[in-house]
Amino acid sequence: MRILILGGTAFLSQTIAAQAVAAAHAVTCLARGTAAEPPPGAAWVKADRSNGAGAYAGLTGEWDAVIEVARDPKPAREALASLAGRAGHWTFVSSNSAYADHSTPGAAEDAPLLPPLPAGVPFSPENYGESKAAIEEATREATNGAAHLCRAGLVSGPGDPTDRYGYWPGRFDRNPGPVLVPDIGPQPTQVIDVRDLAAWILRAAEQGTAGPLNAIGDPVSSADLLAACREGSTANATTITAKEEWLVEQGVNYWSGPDSLPLWLPPHHEGFMARSNQAAKAAGMVLRPWQETLADTLADERVRGLDRPRKAGLQPALEQRLVKLLQGGGA
Repeated sequence: MRILILGGTAFLSQTIAAQAVAAAHAVTCLARGTAAEPPPGAAWVKADRSNGAGAYAGLTGEWDAVIEVARDPKPAREALASLAGRAGHWTFVSSNSAYADHSTPGAAEDAPLLPPLPAGVPFSPENYGESKAAIEEATREATNGAAHLCRAGLVSGPGDPTDRYGYWPGRFDRNPGPVLVPDIGPQPTQVIDVRDLAAWILRAAEQGTAGPLNAIGDPVSSADLLAACREGSTANATTITAKEEWLVEQGVNYWSGPDSLPLWLPPHHEGFMARSNQAAKAAGMVLRPWQETLADTLADERVRGLDRPRKAGLQPALEQRLVKLLQGGGA
């Protein structure tokens, strides 16, 4: 297949490009390349999509498949206008964040989406879900509904730049603890390995899959995940549990980012990491055991450095301060 990847230099898109090259597809990546380059074997068209429709002028001919990973509706619409008529198949990597409600476990692809971000409103991290919904809408219109709308969940595995999933195996392996964990009981986690997601996107393009499909892993309880992190570590760390209300009072953040306990969800998000993936699995999506992703993530954490600065999780000094408060009866 002649495949065009609008990206190809960062985590997911780079993994897609590498797997496509390995499968002997003719791969072209359109990317700036300011932080990284496409994998060896892929053709590289250097372009900055923020410059407008002219960014696609260097792309000639037709494509068996185009894969789009954009977050900003403006360049996504420009790409559709320039390329949709020359693509045999179109994939847009959307997100489960495009759904309007996250409180219902087991929700499938027919769940309502957020209102699309209106044209002319600039993209920001705060309107990420609405932006993905807007790109889905534009993609449907430009392809007459024939595109694969790949609604990805939390993507992880080796090389994850967000530090969310990797925080936990890395933290348990860093020192004996105590490891501060939120009191969340059986709250599910739901992660898809970047390698499995890339393979599914390529398989779906090869078979001409269309429509929205949740590309997410199988739910795993937080208790099982944390237990596996502890078992896989060499530090034999202990844990100390804090209640949600106390953590919020101390300024600890949900989900991701600085001063957070990653994967810990706020109220009314019981379904955020418990959506149905049955339709995608029936269509051919294959998932490796979650324990394999966890083990490979820990190996990657060790290579990258357990003490490195992180984009998500508690800084050691903050964790130690909070643990001392808990041990003194602060929670």
